[in-house]
Amino acid sequence: MTRARIKNIFFILGIVAVVIMLLTFEVSFVELWHYICHAGYWLVAIFALWGILYLMNAWAWQVIIRGSGPCPVSFLYLLRLTVSGFALNYTTPIGLLGGEPYKILEMTPHIGVQRATSSVVLFAMMHVFAHFCFWSSSILLYLLLALFGILPMNVGTALVLFFMTVFCSLGIYLFSRGYRYGLVRHLFIIISYIPGLRGWGRRMLKERHDDFVRIDRQIAELHSQERFTFYKSLLIEYVGRVCQSFEILFMLLLFDHNGNFLLLFSYSFLILSFTSLFANLLGFLPLQLGGREGGFAISVSALGMTSALGMFISIICRVRELFWAIIGLALMKAKGKSAKDE
Repeated sequence: MTRARIKNIFFILGIVAVVIMLLTFEVSFVELWHYICHAGYWLVAIFALWGILYLMNAWAWQVIIRGSGPCPVSFLYLLRLTVSGFALNYTTPIGLLGGEPYKILEMTPHIGVQRATSSVVLFAMMHVFAHFCFWSSSILLYLLLALFGILPMNVGTALVLFFMTVFCSLGIYLFSRGYRYGLVRHLFIIISYIPGLRGWGRRMLKERHDDFVRIDRQIAELHSQERFTFYKSLLIEYVGRVCQSFEILFMLLLFDHNGNFLLLFSYSFLILSFTSLFANLLGFLPLQLGGREGGFAISVSALGMTSALGMFISIICRVRELFWAIIGLALMKAKGKSAKDE
């Protein structure tokens, strides 16, 4: 199958998912317009915020690529692939099966299949690893606010925090091992035992075993030899997750103009953390349909806020996802300058 045909398949899958997204809003189009009007200029600020977040994602990816050699493509080209890659991740089941193969496909002509694969896998690992660090931070923040009597602490909350602590500790441990010894070969070993993917996984493991070993070696080398590159890209990704909290903050400010800014930001941090954890646990759903809305409803109510606020936040976030998904899919078809000059 040609490279152009594979790109068209990704594009069509994205378009179908966007249509599904439009048809599965939790509210009518009249109500949706009411929510958008209520958000007002804050919606523009949210769109712009995510433009900044994508810049940070592209920067982190560029840092990783340069950790293994020169980066022959421009930053704008990486930014375009980043936006399109996340658009595919939003719109395909088990997100990473959409955006990451697309980015590998696009970068292979420029840096070779092994470097393209290792850089994309490393970025995906760093992106998820930053989430685990972010979720761990939220546990500490909640405990701090509970210590001062600002947030409640009961048996149910304690159990949730305990589950999050175990989950984050396990995730950080597994990713630490993955950075030390590589992850790609072990991932395909696991896939080779999954019904429906067993044959494909074993065939890939047999045909590409040496390539997987080399990719894993490059991943391990970044962690062991390029520590500055590793921690720089991790810091960029983690700061990006913290900055994402401003999206929730903008919406909380609509309902509480005179509230304590630091406290509202803390609430935004916690809402984003709990919601993203819940949504990622349901990551097999395309567009995380239902998972994100449920996450917002649970996290907002846990902080003593109204369900109406949770609905408002979830709808505006869905509008933002749709906006950037359309831009990302459009960029897949954009024909501009060469990758070096773009």
